[in-house]
Amino acid sequence: MNIEKNNQKDKNKKNRKSRWYKSGGRNTQKSGSKNIYSAIDLGTNNCRLLVAQQTADGFKVIDSFSRVVRLGEGLSKNGTLSKAAIDRTIEALDMCVAKIQRRGVTHMRNVATQACREALNCDEFIERVEKEVRIKLHIIDPAEEARLAVLGCKALLEKKYSHAVVFDIGGGSTELIWVRIHKSGLPEIIDWTSIPFGVVNLSEQYGTQETISANQYAEMKQNILTAVSSFEQKNDMDKFLAEGKVQLLGTSGTITTLTAMHLELENYDRSQVDGASVKASHIRELCQILSVLNYEERVALKSIGEDRADLVVAGCAILETIMDLWPVPEIRVADRGIREGMLLDMMDKFRPPRRKNKRKNNNWRRNKARKNSKKPITESMSND
Repeated sequence: MNIEKNNQKDKNKKNRKSRWYKSGGRNTQKSGSKNIYSAIDLGTNNCRLLVAQQTADGFKVIDSFSRVVRLGEGLSKNGTLSKAAIDRTIEALDMCVAKIQRRGVTHMRNVATQACREALNCDEFIERVEKEVRIKLHIIDPAEEARLAVLGCKALLEKKYSHAVVFDIGGGSTELIWVRIHKSGLPEIIDWTSIPFGVVNLSEQYGTQETISANQYAEMKQNILTAVSSFEQKNDMDKFLAEGKVQLLGTSGTITTLTAMHLELENYDRSQVDGASVKASHIRELCQILSVLNYEERVALKSIGEDRADLVVAGCAILETIMDLWPVPEIRVADRGIREGMLLDMMDKFRPPRRKNKRKNNNWRRNKARKNSKKPITESMSND
C-alpha cells in the first residue's frame, strides 16, 4: 500500500513538473500579481541559485541555493564532463527547480560558463538537463559573463575612482574586466579578458593534498602573469594606477573566503563579507600563509572548510598575481556577481509600465485651465 502511495506521489510530482515545463518555466499566477525572478549560475565548481522579487531600489532575495558540484572535475585532462560530475550537477539543479516551483517564479534565466564552453560532451549534458530537470541551460560566452558580473557588482563601484578592475576567479577560468566609472556612477566596460586558469584546473595540475613547493607556486603565478600582462599593457593602466584612480573589485570564492578569514568569522557571514574593503597587504599575508600548508592544515583553519581547502592555494596564486599587476592599497569584496546581474537584467527587461499619477495629471489640467481663463479669448481660441 505504501509503495502504491509513493508511486502515485512520484507520478504527481512528474506531472506537475511536466505542466510547469510546458508553460515555459512560467508560473501561471493571476494577472496583476508581482513578478518573481530566478537566476541559476552553473560554473565549473559551483551551482548557485537566487530567487528574488523586485523592489523600488533593487530586489529582495526570497530564496537561494549554493552547492559545490565540481562539474569541471577532470575536464582539463579528459576534455569531457565525467558521469559522476554530471550526476552531482543534475541533483543540484533538481533542487534548484524545486525551489523555483515552490516560490512561483514567473521569469527565469539559467546559464552555464567555462566548463560547458570547454567540454566536448556539453551538448549531451545540456540535453540531459532539459530532459531530466526540465530547464534550459544557456551557455554564455566570456563577454556576456563579464557584462553580467559587472552589472551584478555595480553598486560596489565607487565614484571617487575613474576606473576599476573587476576580477572573477572561477573554477575553469578567470575573468578580468577593465571598467570606466562615469560621474553618475554607471560603469562602462572598456575591455575584458578571460584566461584559462581557474581554481579547479590549476589545483588538478599542481595537486591539492600535499604542500605545494615554493617553485611550483612561483610557476603558477608566472603562467598567470604571462596570460594577463598583455591585457594590462594594451589598456595603458599604469597611468591611472599612478594617479590612484583605479579600484580593485573582486567577486569569487577565493576573495570572499580570504576576507572571512581576515575578519576571523567563526562561520561565514555574507552580510559582513559582501561590500567589505580589505587591505591588499592583509590578503597577501594570508595567501603566503596558505601557500605553504597541506590539505589537512588548510581544513583546520576557520572559514575555509573541506569544499575549498583543496582549491584555495590555486586561488591565492591567481589573486596574488592580480595584486602584483594592480598594486592598489585596498580591495573591495563582492559576494555577488553573475546571478545578481541576471536578476537586474531581467527586472529591467520586464519592468511593468509606470502608472500615470492621476492626481498630478488632474492638478496640471486645472492649473492650465486657470491660466487659459485669464488669457484673452482670442489667445485661448488660438491655443485650442
